[in-house]
Amino acid sequence: MNGTADTRQEHVRDAGASGHEPLASAAASVHDAPAADGAAWASAATAQTVPAVSAAEHDPEAHGPNAVLAATPPTGSRAGRNLPAALAVGFGLGLSLIAILLFVPKVFIGVVGVAVGVATWEVAKRLREADVLVPRIPLIVGGQAVFWLGWPYGASGVAGAFAATALTCMVWRLFDHGLQTAPRNFLRDTAIAIFTLAWIPLLASFATLLLLEPDGNLRVLTFMILVVCSDVGGYVAGVLFGRHPMVPSISPKKSWEGFGGSLVFSVIGGLLTVTLLLDANSMIGVVLGVGLVLVATCGDLIESQIKRELGIKDMGTLLPGHGGIMDRLDSMLPSAFVSWLVLSTLL
Repeated sequence: MNGTADTRQEHVRDAGASGHEPLASAAASVHDAPAADGAAWASAATAQTVPAVSAAEHDPEAHGPNAVLAATPPTGSRAGRNLPAALAVGFGLGLSLIAILLFVPKVFIGVVGVAVGVATWEVAKRLREADVLVPRIPLIVGGQAVFWLGWPYGASGVAGAFAATALTCMVWRLFDHGLQTAPRNFLRDTAIAIFTLAWIPLLASFATLLLLEPDGNLRVLTFMILVVCSDVGGYVAGVLFGRHPMVPSISPKKSWEGFGGSLVFSVIGGLLTVTLLLDANSMIGVVLGVGLVLVATCGDLIESQIKRELGIKDMGTLLPGHGGIMDRLDSMLPSAFVSWLVLSTLL
């Protein structure tokens, strides 16, 4: 008994000397316990020194975007959105863009230019928060050049501005810490910067090229209606019938039923818009509808994977119910390119 008590006192003294007050307290609390309670003392001391490991720490999905989603309180929507805010913002933006395209179509270029600038800033900010040091100034300024030079100079202006901006980003990142310090992660940062330049300003420039073609405002309106049809069809079918995840490792809430709904809505929308707005062969509408669903879905998944790797839920907070500007453009950017390609080739 005396040997056991002495041993316990030594534990108490050692714990106090090392600053482990919790362990000292645990040992002192069992100082007068009989020797038969040694197991209980060991258990108490261990509980004070070994932190409990929650199930979430064993689950890799508990970190990153899934952790954010899990911590977000439910909004009452199976799709995880603030539905009233999302609908209000969506209708407001949609009606505004329709009015602009019908009455002052050139203003559309300015509106998209501003959206491209904000989206580029959102992505660059998120990347730098993750210690990916993309050169923000040349990326944003050069991105505007890529977008705007499509208006006076067409595709050649876009290509020239893209090449010049890509080169500027390389040189900027090479010397952004001065001439005496070698850059860290130069290849990664410049590659991601050029990826961002292609992802946002370059793809957005095809909306300008589409607008500049004959009946360009109606072509842009067609492509935007089809993207909305794809979103609405996927949302409705996914919420009502979604049972089979499409790519759960990237976007857990995207289902094959939702993809089917996007196809149905988009093909019907393509048949109607191409026939009624563009006075063209209805089969072009089918091709366009299917093509836009494929690339719009890929656009969603691409942004989902980027956000997953960055450990964020949204790129920004500017649009209630949607996130940031980039969260609204993710499916529209590749759709602008495919719309320009299909309509320029088949009309």
